[in-house]
Amino acid sequence: MSNRRPLRPTRGAWLFDVLLVLALGITTVYYGIDNAGNVVVREIAPGVHSVVPRPSGPGGMAFMVTLALIASGALALRRRYPLAVLCVVTAATLATPSSVLRLTFYAFVIAVYSAAVYSPYRMTTLAALVVSVALVGTSGNSVTPILPNEYVVLLILAPMAVAAVGLRSWKLRTDESRTRLSALEREQADSLRRAVEQERARIARELHDVVTHNVSVMIIQAGAARKIMKNSPDQAAEALLAVEAGGRAAMTELRHVMGLLTMPDTDLADGDPAGMEPVPAPQPGLDQLESLVARVRDTGLAVDLTVTGTPRPLAPGIELAAYRVVQEALTNTVKHASGATAHVTVSHAPDRLRVEVTDTGGHPGEGTGSGRGLIGLRERLAVHGGTLTTGRRLTGGYRVEALIPLETP
Repeated sequence: MSNRRPLRPTRGAWLFDVLLVLALGITTVYYGIDNAGNVVVREIAPGVHSVVPRPSGPGGMAFMVTLALIASGALALRRRYPLAVLCVVTAATLATPSSVLRLTFYAFVIAVYSAAVYSPYRMTTLAALVVSVALVGTSGNSVTPILPNEYVVLLILAPMAVAAVGLRSWKLRTDESRTRLSALEREQADSLRRAVEQERARIARELHDVVTHNVSVMIIQAGAARKIMKNSPDQAAEALLAVEAGGRAAMTELRHVMGLLTMPDTDLADGDPAGMEPVPAPQPGLDQLESLVARVRDTGLAVDLTVTGTPRPLAPGIELAAYRVVQEALTNTVKHASGATAHVTVSHAPDRLRVEVTDTGGHPGEGTGSGRGLIGLRERLAVHGGTLTTGRRLTGGYRVEALIPLETP
């Protein structure tokens, strides 16, 4: 596939072409001046010689210099307008007397090569090459004193044109391969960047779920201990023990998250466990909802848990998502609905898992929250095809419901 737009040469290419024009122009002009008025003796048959005069006088010299300057000067645009340059140089070559054909022939060779390599119009270029080579080869001018005229096209110009066309095709394939490679590298870089962004979001979501819940519970329990420390030291001690338990739970989950991030790619279960770091404990699931509810009750929030249906083994990711829904909803209740009563319902069905957390509303706590927790829950559930519905209840309070589709057993 060819590019229809003219090539825009680089600064280095322009400099090279200018130097080429200067070198060829000076050489051919000197050749024309030096040979003005001379004669060429050629042997046209054994013992038969022909005398061919060269242009002479000021007019002849000016004519040769003009042809040399036109043919060599046009090469400055051989990359930008290769077909136009070929036409100009071909015309100058045809106008050159046979006795001084070297004035323009070398420029003609370069013009043929440039048209084959740089022209974006393939069919037009092939036609122009055939016409130009045929005209020059059959014009009756003798290019060299060695080769007869009838063999010039076959032995010099035609192979050169074929080689130039082959070089151009190779350059086009190389450019296309380089373009495809660059596009592939950009695509891989974009995929890597998206993967890194998704992994950062996943880590941020895990840390938010772990830290927000446990720290919120610890803050409330520490505040309660501070208020009752003088009057009820025993209850304050119990609250501080709850703070300690919450901190330990937070550290356990943080260690698990960090352990997942630092685990090697190899499967530890298939290797020799000797000398390896211990495998982190499983992430929390539905079997730990009782412990979660108990920790929340220690903050003073009345919470009850109801499980309906027949529980069955689920994928760890689904259980973790359901656990995080309950954790985030109860954390929001503790932070933003002080004095409320909460109810957690987990319903097992053959085709779906339903998790609902409702509260009756209470005194608003400090801050309104950023909403990042609910956004993270939606992203987490979307991985498993689940949905999250949140909103205020008509009877007061707030409701969070998650539906996760399951494969039918």
